[in-house]
Amino acid sequence: MAHVVVIGASTGGLPAAYDIRDELGSSHKITLINATDTFSFVPSNPWVAVGWRTRDDVTFKIEPYVKKKGIDFIPVPVTEIKPDDNKVILADGREVDYDYLVIATGPKLAFEEVEGLGPIDGYTESICTIDHAEKAYESWKKFVENPGPIVVGAVQGASCFGPAYEFAFIMDADLRKRKIRDRVPMTFVTSEPYIGHLGLGGVGDSKGMMESELRNKHIKWITNAKVTKIEEGKMYVTEHNSEGEPVTEHELEFGYSMMLPAFKGVDAVANVGEDLVNPRGFVKVNEYQQNPKWKNIYGVGVCIAIPPVEATPVPTGTPKTGYMIESMVLATAHNIKNDIEGKPADQKATWNAICLADMGDTGVAFVALPQIPPRNLQWMKKGKWVHYAKVAFEKYFINKMKKGSTEPVYEKYILKAAGIVKLK
Repeated sequence: MAHVVVIGASTGGLPAAYDIRDELGSSHKITLINATDTFSFVPSNPWVAVGWRTRDDVTFKIEPYVKKKGIDFIPVPVTEIKPDDNKVILADGREVDYDYLVIATGPKLAFEEVEGLGPIDGYTESICTIDHAEKAYESWKKFVENPGPIVVGAVQGASCFGPAYEFAFIMDADLRKRKIRDRVPMTFVTSEPYIGHLGLGGVGDSKGMMESELRNKHIKWITNAKVTKIEEGKMYVTEHNSEGEPVTEHELEFGYSMMLPAFKGVDAVANVGEDLVNPRGFVKVNEYQQNPKWKNIYGVGVCIAIPPVEATPVPTGTPKTGYMIESMVLATAHNIKNDIEGKPADQKATWNAICLADMGDTGVAFVALPQIPPRNLQWMKKGKWVHYAKVAFEKYFINKMKKGSTEPVYEKYILKAAGIVKLK
């Protein structure tokens, strides 16, 4: 009997536990370890931050659902990984041995890399976690009582730009509903070389479309931006040219700000060293999701190392999108089964980006096949149907995680909407 340990129970780890159970059947042991006892649907955090969702809407206790699938659950943080000994150490001192380890921890939020950044020791809000989103909503309620300028975006080194755009448009929509939008100047600040780059080198005419949307919503923007310091109510931003040379210094006043940070690997993973991780602490994996040195260690999701799509004047990273993560999970489950059966790994993730970006009352869908250029296909479309599709996907995915279902059906529906494939 093999013992598979999965670290992390978000949109990568929980599906991984389910998929591995389905692949291996009941004759092998699976243990899911997470820092908390709760699953949170992270894509809904922008809605939580303006009060359109609550914690109860987008979270649930993990153990009752994984127990039905015969998966052990330990809600205790991992403090150390010992790959040569095939064991992980937990915060309560327990040691858990494994035959296979799947790292799906998500990222560490690197707020400390910009002075004054973040909701704990800084002056900006975050939508990266449910706790941060709830705090952002508390600040939002105070802000709308005394509105002023907003600065929103993503700092240098960030790799997840979609939620920054989403939150800008969601705040705009909420302010219009409150009939106070005219009292709130908004500026979008991003390390991207141009609007709509998204860490992907753009998708179709994402530059033109997203610039048009920002312009129509009266949102100014600064690209190639490096945030140097944040004080209470003021952000210092250096704008660079295409050669990476500083050209303009901005001092932006704000009454409310949400800036996405850069990501790093979590400490327990990063501390293992260069055989497991890159300099940012992200897990090194081969095309089969295996670590090159320790082939019984797999990585899925935001925690894995992917090089930037291209060099940019101000550093940007590459996002790991939802379907891309699910394909990593499927490949990992299959390859673990192969190894147990004495077969070589042969399943690779499909590096396709399929994104639904909500804009409050409309939205944009992006399809990039593959995610990293050059591509066989790229497509984008705006419409109210995207907003409704994202609402539906939220309910679908949460329900899927409660049921323990593993089929990633949403890709084919989005591709169908794009007119790219026919449903079977």
